[in-house]
Amino acid sequence: MKRILLFLGTNLAIVFVLSITMRLLGVEPYLTAQGLNLGSLLIFAAVMGFGGSLISLAISKWTAKKAMGVHVIETPANSTEFWLVDTIRKYSEQAGIKMPEVGIYDSPDVNAFATGMSKNSSLIAVSTGLLQQMTRQEAEAVLGHEVAHAANGDMVTLALIQGVVNTFVMFLSRVIGNIVDRVVFKNENGHGPAFFVTMIVAELVLGILASIIVMYFSRQREFRADVGGASLAGRQNMIAALERLNSLHPQPLPDKMAAFGIAGGMGGGLKRLFMTHPPLEERIAALRAASN
Repeated sequence: MKRILLFLGTNLAIVFVLSITMRLLGVEPYLTAQGLNLGSLLIFAAVMGFGGSLISLAISKWTAKKAMGVHVIETPANSTEFWLVDTIRKYSEQAGIKMPEVGIYDSPDVNAFATGMSKNSSLIAVSTGLLQQMTRQEAEAVLGHEVAHAANGDMVTLALIQGVVNTFVMFLSRVIGNIVDRVVFKNENGHGPAFFVTMIVAELVLGILASIIVMYFSRQREFRADVGGASLAGRQNMIAALERLNSLHPQPLPDKMAAFGIAGGMGGGLKRLFMTHPPLEERIAALRAASN
């Protein structure tokens, strides 16, 4: 639950900070001084909603390197690094994308991630735990999975979806606040406290509902990346890698990186709606069904 709250808080914080910034700059009051201009409000919400997600995308590689302590391999120093770079280069050529940056981060957990502003400017990093606890064939399947994420443009698409939902959260929360202020509290001059209180509450509620949409897409892209990894590294190797992950019970990445890893957390019921990854059992079953 803590991970879910932190993830939601990060997205809401971006929207909130941008909203306050525009208010301090004197932009937002012009939209609401005499009621809402829906056209102007939609433009304002789109700028704020997409602004936050695109800023996050633009700094995603830098954030990942700092957050995870990634050592980027400039020149391979040992056989493992040579193998890692060569494998990703081979898969990138097969997938038709430019060579990503390749890195290793120190963690006992078995995980890997891909991030970056575009499919031709990406970073793929693996944990030391993955290199130590997986066979070469299993690790190659994980690398294929991450290259598939980059080739599919999943980082960009996720940012765009986040931008769309952020836009409608900001737009609808202000419309709801305006309705409550005008209809319920009969405020005809500007906006009173009811508008701002209702707007904040609506942003929180709608932000949570919007995150369900984003998490649904995140889970669907994992199935596609599994298929891509199977195409690059072999279906049986991809299944074996997922089975190994399932037996190791890997921990998810930190919240800001959770959607980009090979494995996520586990959950059921309402918690499932906020999962970045489908259960490993479902991913294994989907790959097996596709091979029949």
